[in-house]
Amino acid sequence: MANFRDIIGQQQVKNHLQTAIKQNNISHAYILCGETGSGKRTVSDAISQTIQCENRIDGIDACENCKSCIQAKSHNHPDIKYITHEKTSISVDDIREQLNNDISIKPYSSKYKIYIIPDAGKMTEQAQNALLKTIEEPPAYAVIIMITDNISSLLPTIQSRCITLNLKPLSNNEIASYLTSHLKLEPERAQIAAGFCQGNMGKAIRFASSQDFQEMKEQVLTLLKSIDKMNIRNIINVIKDFSKNKNNINDYLDLMLLWYRDVLMFKVTKDTNLLLYQGEYKDISKQASTRGYADIEKIINAIDKAKIRLNANVNFEVVLELLVLTLKD
Repeated sequence: MANFRDIIGQQQVKNHLQTAIKQNNISHAYILCGETGSGKRTVSDAISQTIQCENRIDGIDACENCKSCIQAKSHNHPDIKYITHEKTSISVDDIREQLNNDISIKPYSSKYKIYIIPDAGKMTEQAQNALLKTIEEPPAYAVIIMITDNISSLLPTIQSRCITLNLKPLSNNEIASYLTSHLKLEPERAQIAAGFCQGNMGKAIRFASSQDFQEMKEQVLTLLKSIDKMNIRNIINVIKDFSKNKNNINDYLDLMLLWYRDVLMFKVTKDTNLLLYQGEYKDISKQASTRGYADIEKIINAIDKAKIRLNANVNFEVVLELLVLTLKD
């Protein structure tokens, strides 16, 4: 479990929820929407633990020490329930058995009874219609929290009866600060992870501590620093190496984009403090001096086109060959 102090950024969402809790104006149903890794689960845990806390701090945050908080943190709270499913989708039977048939039973030890649906977007239409009946006439003590990365996966009739809270991407500084203070990463590594993950804290944490990510970064740096010296055989070998990691190709391309973002940034500002790859400033400076603005823009556009072509299932080797040749021009 978590409390509101554990949430990085998302100030608007925190303010809304803490005000509702303090004023005892908690909605019967919430939708937390954001991409995977944006912190939706942390927010839902903070809502649940704080609502059930027996000794809230300033009326807006969980104390962490009362019996309810201890039960919540161990995921053993009798009045905080998670809707689970064994199949790929959440069926109407899952909703009926775990929520509809249970919600009429009053809370065991708390003022509220909270139901969390972590994979709400996986509910079938029949399951959502079954849930809709409960949302329309919920008991006063019931709070239902739906978590999804795709709001359109929920029926409009569900959406209209809930308060939707959208989690926004975090700033690079927010992510880098967390990675250096909590995970003890060196600043440059934290900045690269933050820039690479584009506002997604979960993704940043996962990649910053991943050996695979470090190996990908080194592969990309080796390629981009030596691209001008490569012959056809070298290029073919690079494509073969990338072919071994097709599932991660978008990550490789994102790391390339960060490199050329640095080249462009240094060309404009000459300020090494603005670089993500600060340890590579000599090579970045060299490329910034030898490439024109049009060349850099051409490369960035080529990387974007490669992403589009790969998503459209264009031949992998052909796409990579065209890209590497553009990088070499």
